[in-house]
Amino acid sequence: MEEITNVMEFEAIAKQKLPKMIYDYYASGAEDQWTLRENRNAFSRILFRPRILIDVSKIDITTTVLGFKISMPIMIAPTAMQKMAHPDGEYATARAASAAGTIMTLSSWATSSVEEVASTGPGIRFFQLYVYKDRNVVSQLVRRAERAGFKAIALTVDTPRLGRREADIKNRFVLPPNLNLKNFEGLDIGTMDKANDSGLASYVASQVDRSLSWKDVKWLQTITSLPILVKGVITAEDTRIALQNGVAGIIVSNHGARQLDYVPATIMALEEVVKAAQGRVPVFLDGGVRRGTDVFKALALGASGIFIGRPVVFSLAAQGEAGVRKALEMLRDEFELTMALSGCRSLKEITRDHVKTDWDPSRAAARL
Repeated sequence: MEEITNVMEFEAIAKQKLPKMIYDYYASGAEDQWTLRENRNAFSRILFRPRILIDVSKIDITTTVLGFKISMPIMIAPTAMQKMAHPDGEYATARAASAAGTIMTLSSWATSSVEEVASTGPGIRFFQLYVYKDRNVVSQLVRRAERAGFKAIALTVDTPRLGRREADIKNRFVLPPNLNLKNFEGLDIGTMDKANDSGLASYVASQVDRSLSWKDVKWLQTITSLPILVKGVITAEDTRIALQNGVAGIIVSNHGARQLDYVPATIMALEEVVKAAQGRVPVFLDGGVRRGTDVFKALALGASGIFIGRPVVFSLAAQGEAGVRKALEMLRDEFELTMALSGCRSLKEITRDHVKTDWDPSRAAARL
């Protein structure tokens, strides 16, 4: 087998290995998939302004997230149903994240429960939450995550309904019969029925609460002492409301371009959110990150760290736990190299001046 040299190469291997329904589920976006493409393309419109003749013989890429020290600002985003990609599923991802010294976020719709993931050993883990119509289900789940040692709740706020994912409709996507949504197994809502279109869309329509609003962020704070991150913010207006509601952090996310098509790439929305947050809470980004250069660009535009999703499931499908370890290692090495070649020895030295964008304020002013 040829040497894999970057995380994008895992996708081609995953496509060969996985059944079409499963590969399409992981790979596809909503409707015309414009935002899916834009999540990647937008990074290519950001150029570097490297500084030279700086001693970069020692580089520190460690950082702190919500008080937890991690080895790098590269973390694992929640991706559902990982045992479709590999029999070890979330176990493998949890072990790989722990070995890399970084944070894993477990999906509500995991094929391994919070308790099972906790049993893999030590590690800093966040829990991604969908709010179900039955609030007792939500309360139980949050308390179980807390008991299992999870350190934060990442509340997904962009999914009152599931986006129109046409690949899933064509394939009549449904969770394979040997798997279930483990966190809901004992509650009789861990299985997905076959449907005329997407089984997941039918499941979401029947279970997820469309009335979710800011008052529910306040309610969550009454049932858990864990910090709450809101995942799915892309505007200054919502950032300001999030701050008013006492969130611990914001994840700029368009759900991997799987919800509303024709929203901006997350890297394009990042600065607006960072400016509105005014340094009061950390701002993170997910969506489209495939290179260490992308990580640097996100940090230069104000992110405190990034989360990767598809690179994890594709590397997991290709090579199991070893694949996820390799993906994290490659991104880490590329990021460190980008820092060295840009003249940055620590994360705090990465500034807005290190990148040039189509929307540079100085260029805009010159045109006026």
